[in-house]
Amino acid sequence: MIKVTLKDGVVKEYENGTTAAEVAKSLGMGLYKAACVCQINGITKDLRTPLTEDCELSILTFETNEGKHAFWHTASHILAQAVKRLYPETKLTIGPAVDNGFYYDFDSDINFTPEILTKLEEEMKKIVKEGLELQRFELTPDDAIKLMNEKNETYKVELIKEHSDKGENISFYQQGDFIELCAGPHIMNTSAVKAIKLTACTGAYWRGDSNNKMLQRIYGVAFPKASELEAHLQMLEEAKKRDHNKLGRELSFFTTADIIGQGLPILLPKGARVIQLLQRFVEDEEQKRGWLLTKTPYMAKSDLYKLSGHWDHYKDGMFVMGDEEKDDEVFALRPMTCPFQYQAYLNKARSYRDLPLRYNETSTLFRNEASGEMHGLIRVRQFTISEGHLMCRPDQLENEFKSCLELAIFMLKTLGLYEDVSYRFSQWDPNDKEKYIGTVEQWDEAQGLMKKILDHLDIPYVIGVGEAAFYGPKLDIQMKNVFGKEDTIITIQIDQMLAEKFGMEYTDADGTKKNPYIIHRTSLGCYERTLALLIEKYAGAFPVWLAPEQVRVLPVSEKFSDYAEKVSAELKAKGLRVEADYRPEKIGYKIREAQLEKIPYMLIVGEKEEASGEVSVRQRGKGDLGAVELNKFIDTILEQVKTKEIW
Repeated sequence: MIKVTLKDGVVKEYENGTTAAEVAKSLGMGLYKAACVCQINGITKDLRTPLTEDCELSILTFETNEGKHAFWHTASHILAQAVKRLYPETKLTIGPAVDNGFYYDFDSDINFTPEILTKLEEEMKKIVKEGLELQRFELTPDDAIKLMNEKNETYKVELIKEHSDKGENISFYQQGDFIELCAGPHIMNTSAVKAIKLTACTGAYWRGDSNNKMLQRIYGVAFPKASELEAHLQMLEEAKKRDHNKLGRELSFFTTADIIGQGLPILLPKGARVIQLLQRFVEDEEQKRGWLLTKTPYMAKSDLYKLSGHWDHYKDGMFVMGDEEKDDEVFALRPMTCPFQYQAYLNKARSYRDLPLRYNETSTLFRNEASGEMHGLIRVRQFTISEGHLMCRPDQLENEFKSCLELAIFMLKTLGLYEDVSYRFSQWDPNDKEKYIGTVEQWDEAQGLMKKILDHLDIPYVIGVGEAAFYGPKLDIQMKNVFGKEDTIITIQIDQMLAEKFGMEYTDADGTKKNPYIIHRTSLGCYERTLALLIEKYAGAFPVWLAPEQVRVLPVSEKFSDYAEKVSAELKAKGLRVEADYRPEKIGYKIREAQLEKIPYMLIVGEKEEASGEVSVRQRGKGDLGAVELNKFIDTILEQVKTKEIW
């Protein structure tokens, strides 16, 4: 018998070899029917997995992230099976679950039009009704290659060859007569996928490389209940209205130009103003908290990146200028600021009394993102970030980490974004050591320190294995866009390796030389991404302190343009962002335009207002507030700006 520790610490005994599915069944049919996958000692696995030793077991339903991931991954296999049934000459590539559903990339001569997507949906429903069991099996690399060659799946052969040098067996999943190369895990049976919708088909390069063949990527989503799909589709309709990539262009926050390039947005005056306001706010707040501003170059010789390890671990994501075989010096645009700010630390000898030393910088960075990954302002190739690096002694590490986290939370709360975030403790993958620098002992120590700090601070995190930076673990503060796609908005990392690489030392109280701990952090993250999330959060209706235009003055006719100009001048003198609409249009038309542009305040001025020195106030979302003395209105809006009020 083995002891299985279940949810809430309940311990039950089962026969050795009992599967997780059988445990779920013993706990109640309702749970068994809802189960998607399980976690055994924190590792997500199939429900068919046998339990062979004492363990901790969690049964995961669709309500969990891991359950959704397995459910949607299974749906992608159902899609691939449907495509192969209807269009057998199509070649399969990859089909992962993503944050808001799944996709599959196909190499096919068939153009997957909306009509064909409908046919595929119908075929997928047939596969669901067939109730096919998903069975996992393994083959040696040679046998796996032979199997995929027999099926003429050339992309699968390429993937297998990349893993064959590890000497491990290759795993597959079979449902009916359909076999798919896959690591899993999956749900047990196709019949659980009750509701399916294929949402789009786009182009995507194989491996995200524009030098490779263009494939067709079919996106979809699936649910255990039809009602859940209906609710999701309604959410998508609402999301389309808030999508920053659409709304941000309509409201003239940003644009793009093919002649400039993908992932290189142009911030128009409104967007540029919001980011300027954010940058000033962040830099002023950082200064209050003891951060020292630096300004470092946008590029450096390859020598710097080789020393930091970025050349070996991140070169594919960098923009490199020159050829190492031909040129004496090769330069690259910076994808990060850390090795540059280390040079500021190295500018002179440091004592333990100098620490903590906090450097911050509003950094423009460059990353060669894959074309298929870029989206509006969320993921771009050039962006600006509130980056900082903090050098400290071991006894200062927890308090400094806490201070970095408190700064990040303060920023998010001020912007009204904090309620939408989640935390991920991003760790290294010990099975893929080539991705990282340092020893197992160093990683265990760094991750142990971070776990202790996060647990002590009572941070509710999930673990992301393989998501760490190549030099250290990190806390990623995550936020979803309106479509449910999750991205990192703020990162705080612990690094005990790069200081030694760069020769960064301090003289301790006992006279010995020691390497400081380094905390890499952002206090707000990428400004472009933050702007995108703010557009979606507020549907373009920014809080008054952040609104690119705070007040619009509307004279009811040309006769009152002089008074409108006087009102505008007084507001501008107080530092407010004001425009006046002097066009010879009807006042109702001017009001409607200002409403569509999400202006927080409209001040209507005419004969009565000019005579009394007042303004008639219309507030976004509240409508007509009546006539108010101009000075009283100015006091009200200045207080809202000062307190950064959100409404």
